[in-house]
Amino acid sequence: MDILKYNSNAWDNEVKRGNKWTMPVSSEDVDKARNGEYKLLLTPTKLVPKEWIGNIKGKKVLCLACGGGQQGPIFSALGSKVTVFDNSKEQLLRDEFVSKRDNLKIDLEQGDMRDLSRFEDESFDFIFHPVSNTFIDNIEKIWKECYRILKKDGVLVAGFTNPIVYIFDLCEWEKGNLIVSNTIPYSDINQLPKEKLEEFIKNKEPLEFGHTLYSQIGGQIEAGFVICGFYEDKIEDDILGKYIDTYIATKAIKL
Repeated sequence: MDILKYNSNAWDNEVKRGNKWTMPVSSEDVDKARNGEYKLLLTPTKLVPKEWIGNIKGKKVLCLACGGGQQGPIFSALGSKVTVFDNSKEQLLRDEFVSKRDNLKIDLEQGDMRDLSRFEDESFDFIFHPVSNTFIDNIEKIWKECYRILKKDGVLVAGFTNPIVYIFDLCEWEKGNLIVSNTIPYSDINQLPKEKLEEFIKNKEPLEFGHTLYSQIGGQIEAGFVICGFYEDKIEDDILGKYIDTYIATKAIKL
């Protein structure tokens, strides 16, 4: 399976479905950001600390795998020079819609988050990478590329899924039962029951990968980053969220 093409089409379909991560910010949100009042999410519910963002005006920002008309327009309204990079054409069109509606300048790039070769070394001051690497298989490439294209003292903020989510049988999860059945690293392609995988593909649902914490956090460190910020988050009504936080966010610096 060409997972890049499949998930690109699947996320185009998520836009049609009205997935919450495809809903653009309002003009009111943009106006508030122009006045320094804003909210940004790397994970489902907990706001990114403003000290993680700092003074972003005039900085070159890459919103990585971050289409949907949400974070990119906010950074642009804050005065940043923004590039939104995403695998989904329809997600990028959300950013284009907001930029035209609210007179913002946003550069749009479609492609594979693992391949940032179109950008020169030390091209950006800041990278914003919300929960999205769950849709590709190799994340070590992402961290290495992020390190390469960031300037010295550049910042990478990233959100990702705690791999514990993926150890449970999905069919039982949907019934409200937590039954351990999968190994990490995890892949929908290889570990979902055949019937469930066929159902996902028929419904054009994005396919996911569960990465180890070593790959998510250790991968950043091995790429050269120094991690200087960390928090966890969860979806309150999620079955596993009753017991443990299921999302992680990190702030890392290229020294």
